[in-house]
Amino acid sequence: MDLRGKVAIITGGSKGIGKATAEALLAKGAVVAGWSRSAPDGLQHENFHFFECNVQDEQSVQQAYSATIDKLGAAQILVNNAGIGNMGAIDGFPSEEWHAMFDTNVHGVFYCTKAVLPRMKQQGEGHIINVASLAGTAGSAGMAGYCATKFAVRGFSDALFKEVRQDGVRVTCVMPGSVETNFGGTEPGQEPNPHKMQPEDIADAIIHALEAPKATMISEIQMRPSQPK
Repeated sequence: MDLRGKVAIITGGSKGIGKATAEALLAKGAVVAGWSRSAPDGLQHENFHFFECNVQDEQSVQQAYSATIDKLGAAQILVNNAGIGNMGAIDGFPSEEWHAMFDTNVHGVFYCTKAVLPRMKQQGEGHIINVASLAGTAGSAGMAGYCATKFAVRGFSDALFKEVRQDGVRVTCVMPGSVETNFGGTEPGQEPNPHKMQPEDIADAIIHALEAPKATMISEIQMRPSQPK
């Protein structure tokens, strides 16, 4: 897909992978609608438009989508990036944190996908990127809830691409390993951690999938640090 002039919706675009992906798409000439609860710091571009949205709330998603269409026109790209990760052993794990993860990581992906799909199918063009995790491929102690949400996203993506591929809509599930972001409440260091990937690395992979020839769909991308510690 030639990204020039395409309208791309990115959820969770205020920092980390979402912000890096927004910047990468803008550099390619796309028009970006950033859906998040707060606007990204330092991202000022004539083709970037912020729409306040809580993906846990389907009504909020529908309002953001309507506002995006009214201002920017039909969207050709959706990057389902918003996600949270709460860690801890299952016995004693707070139920509200469990629900918050599923509401954001799983239900949010469903709400946003459901909003954009009818128009994408109608125009015969679209690409949905679901940002999952390597935690969606193997369980880890202390991460059962997070793993469960990312397994769900991977399964959803696998079923979705088979459902909409004949409509001209492509679906890619991106599964990064350790990325230096605010994930888990940690703050990125001032110097890049050589043992982790950077948000820009994931953004580059997303651009690669989006720019694939029309006859090609990259359905899954797994990414790992080259030399983890």
